[in-house]
Amino acid sequence: MPSKRRDAIIERFGVKPPVSDLVRAALEDAITHAEARAESSGRPVAALDAGCGRISQLASFRGRIGRLVGADIHRPATADAHFDEFAVVDLCESRDAFQTGTFDVILSSFTLEHFAQPSAALTNLRAWLAPDGTLVATTVNRRHPFVGAYLALPAFVRRPLQRLVKASAADAHVLVGACNDPAVVAAALEGAGFHDVRLQTVGHLARAWGRTWPTFAFGLLGDVLARGIPSRRSTIVAVARA
Repeated sequence: MPSKRRDAIIERFGVKPPVSDLVRAALEDAITHAEARAESSGRPVAALDAGCGRISQLASFRGRIGRLVGADIHRPATADAHFDEFAVVDLCESRDAFQTGTFDVILSSFTLEHFAQPSAALTNLRAWLAPDGTLVATTVNRRHPFVGAYLALPAFVRRPLQRLVKASAADAHVLVGACNDPAVVAAALEGAGFHDVRLQTVGHLARAWGRTWPTFAFGLLGDVLARGIPSRRSTIVAVARA
């Protein structure tokens, strides 16, 4: 489905802003904050996309990042050329993948729902951030009834559905959903040692499930139903400081 047509329909139904706008604004603040610190330390800004997949939203900030690293549990078929480095990393297990305090900014986009050990993964991300560095994370909100039902499906049912709604079968990863409502996400971030934790929710089902007209329509219905109930909107955007 053409993205411009899809976005025009979503806008008409009042489902805004796109999650990408919230993430971009959070990254702008995080990188600006890191640049101010870099001026005094003389060290260029370092950023990590933890669970980057094929495309990183950090790419649009490439000119302001001295070292940009991508990490995922497997190497994409076409790794993004804008990364200086790419590492195959299990974020729950690979504590030694990066040195403590390496990064000023970490983006982790739609990864929490896949973590079997979310507290371990968040502890690792916290360790890899420099003091006063920023984590920007997005994840699904299982308090949305459609998301909750989706996460509760048996794996043998959910996997074919994932391949139906995702851009490609390669994007369909195991879903756990153990750390996926606003209160649990906030508590997990604080438990991992983050502070200044800020959460927003936004409707994202129509965009996430917009591969076909039927899945798009179902996602749009879900976004509209939860539009006026912040705690039930489908997607969580979290920002926290180390």
